[in-house]
Amino acid sequence: MIVTLIAVCEVGFWVLLAAGLAFRYLLRMPRTGLALLLCEPLLEVVLLVVTALDLKAGAEPNWTHGLAALYIGYTVGHGHRTVKWLDGHAAHRLAGAPRPAGPPKYGMARARHEGVVWLGTVVAAAVATGLLQIAIWYVGDPGRVSSLESWRYVAWRAAGIHGVIALTYLVFPKKAPESVAGSLTKR
Repeated sequence: MIVTLIAVCEVGFWVLLAAGLAFRYLLRMPRTGLALLLCEPLLEVVLLVVTALDLKAGAEPNWTHGLAALYIGYTVGHGHRTVKWLDGHAAHRLAGAPRPAGPPKYGMARARHEGVVWLGTVVAAAVATGLLQIAIWYVGDPGRVSSLESWRYVAWRAAGIHGVIALTYLVFPKKAPESVAGSLTKR
């Protein structure tokens, strides 16, 4: 049941996002569009409540409960940036706004960008860890929570791997090609 709800929340996220952007830019109803976009966090609240009720009803804590915590953490850590990115592109394509700037491609600017994205992953891991710890306390039986405990390591392993990748942009910054580097110095 939890996996189905995670899938429904993910589909709901994209449906609300598309509807919100359509109302904002196609139908020229920015308040309605904003209201739809602000409803997206409610999906995670529903997932959190249903997961808690499932555990309260005596369900055996398993990988689905851990996946729900990681999904909620990812949404908290990266959801805002995803919505902002898509909103910028929708404004450009549908409302004539200027094309949004992409992430920097070279040097320390790219390293800073990757560091910020990695911080979103750290936030996601922290939120997931907090939710998992609350679930562990909620279940209260050390013999039944090993699967929840293992998901904490999954969250931090993902954050660690992402951190190593982000660090490579700092240690080995990508240099701009001569044609780009020359135009940057002429400004």
